[in-house]
Amino acid sequence: MARKINPVVQRLGINRDWESKWMPPGGRYARYLQEDEIIRRIIDEKISKAGIDRIEIERTPNQHKITIRSARPGIVIGRGGKGIEELSRAIQKATGITTPFNLNVEEIRRTEISASVMAQNIAWDIERRMRFRRVMKRHLDIAMQNRDVQGAKIKVAGRLNGAEIARSESLMKGKLPLTTLRANIDYGDARANTTYGVIGIKVWLYKGEIFEKSKKRE
Repeated sequence: MARKINPVVQRLGINRDWESKWMPPGGRYARYLQEDEIIRRIIDEKISKAGIDRIEIERTPNQHKITIRSARPGIVIGRGGKGIEELSRAIQKATGITTPFNLNVEEIRRTEISASVMAQNIAWDIERRMRFRRVMKRHLDIAMQNRDVQGAKIKVAGRLNGAEIARSESLMKGKLPLTTLRANIDYGDARANTTYGVIGIKVWLYKGEIFEKSKKRE
């Protein structure tokens, strides 16, 4: 099961929090869910080069709060805050949201321990026609140099190096207990658009057990 299901979904409510926080009134769940998908799609299209780690959407009856955790917040904010204004107008136009909302940007200090940012960086390197094995090994070594990362795995799939038949290859170091729910597993994926087609990238990072300290105290 762990190989087929997003490990973040398995850990919701255990050691991971929801990225969308709202309780819709009766009959508006589908509309809220559709608006969330539109917001995430617009952010990915407009500021994909900013290295987005996480997008959190929080709704209250009178306000919307959107938090973007990015490795390059300067790209999101823009000169004089123009980037934030343009992004806010694009979201309002696409979703039709009339209630005021806050768009906040948080910076990621250590991008090597973010699976989403690592997957995006690998995708950009592959799009620049770098050898995928060299790219996988380099990013895996960078991740394992961090003390917080105890294991990592990178998997790429598609027409690798322009091959006629699509295949998948993976590279792993350390341990990766996907079925242990107390394990802090960070997961991210990305797509590299090459001349031979789309190559999918998946990244798993194991950052230790959440309840390890309390267990030692007992």
